Amino acid sequence: MTRKPKILVAGSFVMDLIATTDHAPTAGQTVIGKTFRTAPGGKGANQAVQASRLGADVTMIGCVGGDIFGQEMLDTASKAGVDVSHVKIDRSISSGIGHVLLEVTEHGAQNRITAIPGANQSIKLEDVAWVKDCIGQYDLVMLQMEIPLEINLLIAHWAKDAGIPVMLNPAPAAALSDELLSCVTYLTPNEQEASVETGCPLRIGQHGIQKDDMRAVAAALWAKGVQNVIITLGSNGSAVVGEDKIQYIPCVEMSHVADPTAAGDSFVAAFCVGLGVGLSQPQALSFASHTAAITVSRMGAMPSLPTLSEVKALLQERACTDFALSQLDVLG
Repeated sequence: MTRKPKILVAGSFVMDLIATTDHAPTAGQTVIGKTFRTAPGGKGANQAVQASRLGADVTMIGCVGGDIFGQEMLDTASKAGVDVSHVKIDRSISSGIGHVLLEVTEHGAQNRITAIPGANQSIKLEDVAWVKDCIGQYDLVMLQMEIPLEINLLIAHWAKDAGIPVMLNPAPAAALSDELLSCVTYLTPNEQEASVETGCPLRIGQHGIQKDDMRAVAAALWAKGVQNVIITLGSNGSAVVGEDKIQYIPCVEMSHVADPTAAGDSFVAAFCVGLGVGLSQPQALSFASHTAAITVSRMGAMPSLPTLSEVKALLQERACTDFALSQLDVLG
């Protein structure tokens, strides 16, 4: 590709309210926390900001409330280069909120998140009607599960009809219709989401998730029309599941894990940008793994998402030979 990839993201804006503690409380228990901060996020906005920081030309569809959180999230996305002119502001409802409890111990960080959708559920069909006539100008469409399903379905149908690839990150986990899955080019569930979508268990063996289980999950999704199945495996990396083989892409380890929030969004966005510049799936997944590794080493959602120059520096530091850095030159 001789130009930056153009990506359309339809998804959520969520302001994260983050409390850290040494020990997460059990039912009925009160503990003393360590720190508190706010950070703009939301799966859709995170993915849009990450793709833009990596150099893609990104347009965002979504909805925020008419409050200070909504304005801050729009400002952050805009400063990252995302076109937010199509984001609706609904002054009758609050912006989406994510209550994040981050338990930080010597063994790492674990998060527990309660999401309040707020304005994210206020997107109406008329708010996205413009997409039907413009969908052909984009190279890829990215969707998640934090806005109304009918919006995702409509945009996915338009994209499929126009021959535009659709990435669906099925998070948070929810049962998906065969109609939506039939429009999906790339599906990136984690272990839990893959099992929820298909009803197939993913059992842990001596060497990780059993290959037969992953093949069963992929086969169930292929039967519904999904073209490419990539299962993310947390600290075990990711796996591209093919009919004849499963290709593993290892996780990129960092010396310090500060906050896993937005790691999945960072990964998916970088994968899409990599595909947009012509990387193969394994190459794009390697690019995504290096990008997400930086994300988990920092606090917050959007604030933790790295720039292209930072990812390039890590690729050089780790002597990555999965692809040539010159393949990213179109991004800047």
